[in-house]
Amino acid sequence: MKFPYGISDFKKVNTRGYYYCDRTDKIPLLEKSDFQLFIRPRRFGKSLVLSMLENYYDVAKKDEFESIFGNLKIGKNPTDLRNSYFILKFDFSCVDPTGSAEDVKKSLFNHISACISGFYKFYKYKGFDLPDIEIDREDAFFSMKALITSVSMTPYPVYLLIDEYDNFANTVMMGVQRSEGRYEALVHDEGPLRTFFKAVKSSTSGSMFDRVFITGVSPVVMSDITSGYNIAKNIYFEPEFNDLCGFKQNEIEDVLKEIVDKCGFEKEKIREAVNLMQTYYNGYTFSHAADEHIYNPTLCLYFFEQFEKTCSYPRKMLDSNLAVDESKLEYIAQISRGRDLLMNLVQKDQQVVISDIEDRFGIKDMLTDKSKDNTFLVSFLYYFGVLTIAGDTEDLQVILKVPNLVMKSLYVERIQKMLLPEPEDRDDGREAAKLVYQKGEMSPLCRFMEERYFKVFHNRDYRWANELTLKTAFLTLLYNDIIYIMDSETEIDRRYADLTMIIRPDKRYGKVFDVLIEFKFVKLKDAGMSADQAAELTDDELCLIPEIATQIKDGEKQVKEYGKKLEQQYGNLRLQKFVVVALGFERVCFRKI
Repeated sequence: MKFPYGISDFKKVNTRGYYYCDRTDKIPLLEKSDFQLFIRPRRFGKSLVLSMLENYYDVAKKDEFESIFGNLKIGKNPTDLRNSYFILKFDFSCVDPTGSAEDVKKSLFNHISACISGFYKFYKYKGFDLPDIEIDREDAFFSMKALITSVSMTPYPVYLLIDEYDNFANTVMMGVQRSEGRYEALVHDEGPLRTFFKAVKSSTSGSMFDRVFITGVSPVVMSDITSGYNIAKNIYFEPEFNDLCGFKQNEIEDVLKEIVDKCGFEKEKIREAVNLMQTYYNGYTFSHAADEHIYNPTLCLYFFEQFEKTCSYPRKMLDSNLAVDESKLEYIAQISRGRDLLMNLVQKDQQVVISDIEDRFGIKDMLTDKSKDNTFLVSFLYYFGVLTIAGDTEDLQVILKVPNLVMKSLYVERIQKMLLPEPEDRDDGREAAKLVYQKGEMSPLCRFMEERYFKVFHNRDYRWANELTLKTAFLTLLYNDIIYIMDSETEIDRRYADLTMIIRPDKRYGKVFDVLIEFKFVKLKDAGMSADQAAELTDDELCLIPEIATQIKDGEKQVKEYGKKLEQQYGNLRLQKFVVVALGFERVCFRKI
C-alpha cells in the first residue's frame, strides 16, 4: 500500500496508486455558491481539496479528465463546469512572515507576481492564445490588473484558489515578533492584504474571477478585511462539508483490515488497532448537525505508513508535524483566564460549555484582554483544532471537548511548562515520575511535589489551586503516551478513577507497571494546623492526622474496587495502586495498596 503522507498533489495521488478517500462527490455541492471560505485546522488536508478543484476545473487538463477522475465518483457523473476555467492559485504559506510590515508586503507582492507569471507561462505552453501579461514585482495589484485584462480577451473565466490565506498573518500574530502594529499594517484600509482582497472582489464582476475558493485555519484575518472582501460564503460549519477533509470511521477500518491481512495477524488485531486509533486520533466534529467524528488525515497516514511498513504501531503516536499547534496553547496560557481553561480541560471529560462558537473575531480581540472572555478562548481553540464540537446541552449550549489523546498530550505539556517554567525542575520531576511506573515507588515523586512543585502555588495566584490542581500536577509529570494509554477521570461503573495508566497493547512486553492512582485533598484549616506546623511533621505523623487517615481509608476502598474492574476489562495487568493525599499545598501522604 502507498500512503500519500505529505503529498497534496491530487493528480499524483490518484494516478500513481496512492491511497485516497474519494471526496469528489462534494464538487456538485461546492458549485452551489461561487465564492467560498473553508476553514479547518492545519494539516487537515485542505491543500489536497484545492488540488482536486484545480485538476477538475482546469481547461488545460481537459484531455486528462478520464485518467485523473475516471475511477472516482465525479468521473462517472461530471458537472457541466468541468475543465472550463483558467486556474490561478496563490499559496500564502509561501509568504515570508518575518521582518517589518514592509518586508511582509514585499514577500506577498513577490508571491502574487510569481504566481501570475507562472499562470501566463503555463497556459502559453499549453497552447492557449493568451495576450501578454505585464508583471510588476513592486506592485502586485498592477500585475493582477494586467492578468484580468489579458484574460478578458479569452473565452475562459478564472477560478481563483487561495490556500492558507491566513498563514503568514497567523504567524505574525503568534510568533516571537508578534505585535499589533505589524499586523495592523497588513490589514488596515490601505494595507496590502485588505487591498489585495478588494482587488479580488472587484475582479469578480464581469466574470473575470468567476469562482473563488479560499482555505485557512481561522476567521481572524477575514474578519479584519471584511470591508475589503465581504462576498465569501462561510461553508465550514455546514454538515455536508464536515467530512470534506479527514477520514471517516469505516474508511479507517477498511485500511486497517488490509494492513492486518498483509502482516499476517489474526483478525482480533483489527479491533485492537481500531481502538488504538480511536483513543489517540478520533474526535473531530466541525458541524453541529454532523453525525460522525472525523479523523485528522495527517495523523492517520502517519499511523498507516508506520503500521504497514513495520507491522507494528508507531512508537510516538503524535506526529511531530502537528506538535507546532502547541503555540496556540502557549498563546492561551499567557492569558489569565486561559490558564484556568487549560487546567480545566485536562480534567473530567475534558469538556467546556459556551453559548455558541464565535465566527467573527479580529486582531483587536486577540490582543485586547477585555475581549478575551471564555467564549473567545474556546472559539479560538476550536478553530486551531485543539477543541472540537461534542454536542449540545439540554438548554442548547454548545459542548466542546479535547478531541483525542494526542491533543491532550499538547495540553499536558503546555501546563507542565506553565507550572514548572524551569527546565531543570521539569527534568527532575519526570525522573521522579519514572520511578512510579518503573519501580512502583511513589515516595520520590511525592517529595518532589512538596519541595519543588508546591512552591509554584505559593509564588503565583492560581485560583484553581485545589484537588483538581493536585491531580493535574501529578498528571503533567506522569504523562507518557509512548508507553501508556493515559486517562484522567476514567469511568468505571459510572464512577471515576482519578488517573489510570494502562500499558499500550503493543508495549506490554516491557518491564513497567500499569498504574492506578486516587487523589485526595485536605485543607490546612480542616486539619486544624498551619503551614509551618505541617512542615514539622514526619511522614508517619502526617499520615496519622485523622482527616488524612479517613481519606486514605476511603481511597483504599475505591482503588481496590477500581482495580478489580480494570483487571476484568483488560486482563493480565501489572497494576500498581496508590492513594495520594495532599495536606493543602504543603505535604503529601501516600499509601500503596
